[in-house]
Amino acid sequence: MMGALSIDAYLPALPSIAHNFGVSAPAAQQTLTVYLFSFAFMTLFYGTLSDSFGRRPVILVSLLLYLLSSIGAGCAQNLGELLIFRVLQGLSAGAGGVVGRAIVGDLLSGAEAQRAMAYMSVIFGLAPAIAPILGGWLQAAFGWRSIFMFIALFTLILMVICYYLLPESLPRKDRHAFHFKVIVANYWEVGSHARFMVQSLGNVLSFSGILIYVGAAPVFVMNILHLSVKDFGWLFIPLIGGMTLGSYLSGWLSHRVTAATLIGVGYGIMFTSAFANLAYSWFFIAAIPWAVIPMFFYGIGMSLAMPAMTVLTLEMFPRVRGLASSLQSFLFMSIFAIGSGVICPLLFDSAFHLASGVIVGLILSLLFWCMGSRLPA
Repeated sequence: MMGALSIDAYLPALPSIAHNFGVSAPAAQQTLTVYLFSFAFMTLFYGTLSDSFGRRPVILVSLLLYLLSSIGAGCAQNLGELLIFRVLQGLSAGAGGVVGRAIVGDLLSGAEAQRAMAYMSVIFGLAPAIAPILGGWLQAAFGWRSIFMFIALFTLILMVICYYLLPESLPRKDRHAFHFKVIVANYWEVGSHARFMVQSLGNVLSFSGILIYVGAAPVFVMNILHLSVKDFGWLFIPLIGGMTLGSYLSGWLSHRVTAATLIGVGYGIMFTSAFANLAYSWFFIAAIPWAVIPMFFYGIGMSLAMPAMTVLTLEMFPRVRGLASSLQSFLFMSIFAIGSGVICPLLFDSAFHLASGVIVGLILSLLFWCMGSRLPA
């Protein structure tokens, strides 16, 4: 949950941060962009570190670093300091997602792994569902610094839980030596595998519909829908509610239908909701609840497909599953960073442009997934 918490909890505070430090909205937006790029960079290494030193130590050390950087962000005196601590947050926030998927692969396979991935997505969905609402209330009551202090407290509690309750899932006999040549060879093996990379890109791009609205959340909620800083729930509850329901259904159906069926149905629901959103935003002025209902169904379709897509790609590399998970997370966060820092600002001016961005990302997702399926395994 940590990666999503660092993004969504402070989104309502971006206008206040810009005002507090006397900078423009695009400048304040870079606190999100630098976080995402540093997150993406470090995800390249968490998997291979956990393959060499074990899953548990990597989780615990990353949580400690995340705790310290969150406190630093809450105490920042200018935008430069905040950017530095956001980079440190990004470098330490990604271990849970990367190593968590590797732990599932250590313990389970096939339909069982798919079901576990789906239920992990339900837990993951709690953060972006709750965080912006909580962040909005904290911002209104205590100011933006209180958001980072809350994140620090949450991290401290999570550290204690993981220290006492998280067992090691990778036996020492199955770990890889931490040698530069071995690591480079493993990265080359996975990164040069055409089917893995192309289908992973398709998997990641299926999330672009959600990422566009998350990256544009302050503008969409306050400028397009004309709501207040306390009303982010109007966007995030439908988004995450759909993702949570879809993840639950994906887990429940994992033993009843094939992965290919789940993926096909998921894409069908995503395309239907995306085109409905495009049509609505063309003919009508965006307003709640109609402007957010299509994204509820998009979340269902995406979460039906993604667990199966993730398991199918990671199972190509059982020997270096952590590293493969790292590369997938790197692709995910890189696209998120580019989207939030470059693409989303180009779509800020209207609901129709945001809906168009969702369609483009979804079409690219399906193209890459289908192209990958025709490449050798």
